Amino acid sequence: MTAIADILLPIFALIGAGWGLVRAGVLIPADARPLSAYVMNIALPALLCGAIARRDLADVLHPGYLLVFAAAGLASMALAYAAFRLRGQDRARAATAGMGASCPNSGFVGFPIMLLVFPDHAAMILALNFMVENFLLIPVALMALELSRPQGQRPLWRVVAGLILSVLRRPLVIGLLLGLVLSLLRIDLPAPVLRLLDLAAASAGAVALVVIGVGLAGLRLTGDRAASGAIALGKLVVHPLLAVGLLALLPLLGLPVPQGALAIALVLSTAMPMFSVYPIFVQEYGTAGLASVSVLLGTLASAVTLGVALALLI
Repeated sequence: MTAIADILLPIFALIGAGWGLVRAGVLIPADARPLSAYVMNIALPALLCGAIARRDLADVLHPGYLLVFAAAGLASMALAYAAFRLRGQDRARAATAGMGASCPNSGFVGFPIMLLVFPDHAAMILALNFMVENFLLIPVALMALELSRPQGQRPLWRVVAGLILSVLRRPLVIGLLLGLVLSLLRIDLPAPVLRLLDLAAASAGAVALVVIGVGLAGLRLTGDRAASGAIALGKLVVHPLLAVGLLALLPLLGLPVPQGALAIALVLSTAMPMFSVYPIFVQEYGTAGLASVSVLLGTLASAVTLGVALALLI
């Protein structure tokens, strides 16, 4: 129990600090945007590039991990989408539910927790998660959202092309791909460059957690709480249970799965709350309110569910 508290208390203390700074008038909720931009566009790309470039490519790419993480995410997305449609919800709300139930906050919550649980593997776990999230889960969810528009509004090929370009332009993806290229070509970066990357990367975890608290201070429980609670339940409970089931099932089919610490890291990754920029992704589809309340409920409830997950796994 003490070990779990040692992991979660610093995480949620920093989230609480962000919330408290807003309540004290030191920051305002709008400050979450530039702070988040720093983490997403500078700190995490630097972390990914530096960490991957130092490793052999075989140590970074784990097919079994990628397979289970992707399958669990797609299954959770499909279940949430189907559940909302069966309840009579429109396609935009169903697609919003699917995104929230399948895309974890690997950068802002997952990485700081992994730093405490698996410090030697935290950057690699983040890279694996981001590969699946940025190249598969988020594009599929955005495709479902786009298909909720009236037919003929945008040609499908334009939607796909736009998604591909948006993925490739993200600094996170650029940092990840650059690190993979450097690792593949076995190019050693100069020591000053590595120190620069390490300096930027060192700030990622703490700033990311404060950003969450600042963002939460600006959210209000004004919306369909039942639907938002269902999305949070899907993300915090159904998603990790699907990962556990796949870890047990896929070996019976002769497919690879991660073992040991990587398996634990995978289940923990799926147990993270939904990513904090989730409402921004769905804003143009008219479901930002649903997503915002889901983020608030999911992040608060994760203080309990992550404690349970850690107690069962470590």
